[in-house]
Amino acid sequence: MKLWSWGRLYPSDCQVKLVDRYALKRIFKNNKKLLVQGSARSYGDVCLNTNQVIVKTSILNFFRSFDPASGILTCEAGILLKDIQDVFISKGWMLPVTPGTQLITVGGAIANDVHGKNHHIRGNFGHHVLEIELLRSSGELLICTRQTNKEIFYATIGGIGLTGIIVSAKIRLMPVVSPYLNVEYKSFKGVTEFLNLNKESADDWEYTVSWIDCLSGKNFRGVFIRANHLETSKPCIANKSDPKKIPFLPPISLINKASLKLFNQFYYFVNAKKQGGSYLQHFYDFQYPLDNIENWNVLYGRKGFYQYQCVIPLGAAACAIEEILELLQVAQQGSFLVVLKVFGNVRSEGLLSFPIEGITLALDFPNLGTKTLELFDLLDKVVLKAGGRLYLAKDARMSKELFEKMYPEATEFKKLRDPALSSDMALRLFGE
Repeated sequence: MKLWSWGRLYPSDCQVKLVDRYALKRIFKNNKKLLVQGSARSYGDVCLNTNQVIVKTSILNFFRSFDPASGILTCEAGILLKDIQDVFISKGWMLPVTPGTQLITVGGAIANDVHGKNHHIRGNFGHHVLEIELLRSSGELLICTRQTNKEIFYATIGGIGLTGIIVSAKIRLMPVVSPYLNVEYKSFKGVTEFLNLNKESADDWEYTVSWIDCLSGKNFRGVFIRANHLETSKPCIANKSDPKKIPFLPPISLINKASLKLFNQFYYFVNAKKQGGSYLQHFYDFQYPLDNIENWNVLYGRKGFYQYQCVIPLGAAACAIEEILELLQVAQQGSFLVVLKVFGNVRSEGLLSFPIEGITLALDFPNLGTKTLELFDLLDKVVLKAGGRLYLAKDARMSKELFEKMYPEATEFKKLRDPALSSDMALRLFGE
């Protein structure tokens, strides 16, 4: 069966199996390497296992228990973050950390240790995971916490699915009065103004994020967006609007030099006009705007796209971000949704977790073949020199050598891998 990751860079031919909740251990009774796949929303090859076996965990979608006094939820790994939000927001609870889509599984959120627009306050998804039930190929069903089987616990958080099959997890939710947000927009120019706005907002605003025009050079223009939960008379319900769907796969990318310039002009002026005002917005619309288009990834056409996301330590970030944007301007390649955000000093716990204190930059690129890969090689040099790293959940082409420099903890992680699990990414970065 042919499967694709969200970037649609290539089809992966593999055997697909469904988990039988009553016979979990049988899933390892074959001679091929396994990979658990949730929603396949990872952009690169972390969720692919070519010529091997993909295990789908969609059947593991039960809520096991919830304590309304503490907000502790125990659920199975195949459940979507959206399922949790839809049920518990109306009860006054929500997930403390979610990425830009809620259409991913709990298992995937743990395996990639995802982050959101409130990292400076809440950290990563893994910080709110209290317990992981993990099935190893040895047949052991381990209960992993910060006290029990802690080495495996920290390897599994951000462990790109290579330590075992995550069966269930215990997660602490956060109380919320309302899913509605008070949102403010601030236009800015360049890294210095961005950092000043972030410093001004970090202590008092739950969510902060910026969009920038990646083709406007080192003195780039952007829109800084900040938001807080709002007490309101509106009912505390989830927003359940139906997503739209693009009805065809374009033969070429609709994101190109011409459309990018037009979009960037439009987006900047529309949102810069909002400066000085305060806007009421549902959390879903603020946090997951792209979920409103079910298959937005097909906009990049038959060749697919890459996402390049890096984080650079604060001390070197200003110069490195400016250098990256100058390279993009020269290459005239880039993205219509470019995210710039500061990660706070909340230390990641997972051995291979991505966030470090610094500035993270995320960009989508249409797959233009060698031209795009050569640009990435230039960007890699800037990131590595500055002491930064790339995000494994988004990556599709980082070399083994570069990975080992950016993730020195990989040596320790290898000792804790489950030998029966692999992926296209594992073959690329670990050689097995």
